[in-house]
Formats: sequence, C-alpha cells, structure tokens
Amino acid sequence: MIEIIAISGSLRAASTNSALVAALAANAPANCRLKVYDGLGRLPIFNPDDEGERTPPDAARLIEAVTRADAVIVSCPEYAHGVPGGMKNALDWLVSRDAAVGKPAMLVHASPRSLYARAALAEIMRTMSFAMYEEGMLEIALLGKKPAEMEAILSEDANRRAMREAVRGFAGFIHGQT
Repeated sequence: MIEIIAISGSLRAASTNSALVAALAANAPANCRLKVYDGLGRLPIFNPDDEGERTPPDAARLIEAVTRADAVIVSCPEYAHGVPGGMKNALDWLVSRDAAVGKPAMLVHASPRSLYARAALAEIMRTMSFAMYEEGMLEIALLGKKPAEMEAILSEDANRRAMREAVRGFAGFIHGQT
C-alpha cells in the first residue's frame, strides 16, 4: 500500500483545492491510501530558532506526516502571483529536515489560472529536493464554483477516472523512486 499525504494550500472553508484533494483521496486506486493533511492553519509561523527540541507540536506533526508518507500531493491556489503564505510556511517547516529529500511529489490544480504559483511552488519544492512528478498533470477547473457545483464536477465519471489515472501514474513514479 502506497501512503500519500495530500495537502491543500488553501485555508478557505469552501476551498476548491481542498475539495480536489478530498476527491483525490476518495477516488484513489486500491493500492494507494491518500490522507488529507488538515493542519495548515494551525502551524505557527516558521522560526529557525524553534527547530529541534523546540519544534512546536503542530509543526512536528506535519514533519512526521511527511516523513512517514511515501509521497506528497499538493493542490495550491495562487495569491498575487505567488504561493499563499500558509503553504510556504508549511514548506519552511520542512526545509531543513530530511522529510522532503527524494520524497516523490505531485502538484494538482483546481484552477487553470494559477500559472505563477504553479511555477513558484514547483521551484520551491525542487529546491527542497522533492522528486517532482511532472509527467502527469491533473487539472480540474473548479475556480468560482460553489460547494455543490464542485461536488457535481468532481463526481463526473470522466473526472473520477482522471483522478484515478493521475494517482495511478504517480504511484508508478513513486515505485521508480524507491
């Protein structure tokens, strides 16, 4: 069983990115277990002085979850042509750890307009030594949709197949990395 942690870079209650990672978890192939990380909003602001024995409990839980997982999937919005602060903060808590080194990672997208954040996030994660899976991009356009509309779109057969196939392809990449 491949264990994957899925992280939404959004804190919004009706987040399209959170809806996408939840749908990925619900539609994962049988050989993959996706666990959605929900602690982004509880992370304290990263401070290098708080590493090691002083690592705050919520940050330690993130580090442990990423370390234990076989891989990471991230779905992130774009704010002002960049990665939202909460997502960058989570990555900062991982940056000086071994959790990211060689860890397979895939970006998925809920908006066709997040091109700057996509590029910035991929660059940050490559710099942190994540092994980025770039062959199988998944984008399901949910921008501007209400929760009921998102649910309907994400439950369409074609989108459910696309999610399963994206994770299946990622699983093959994960096997190639280990």
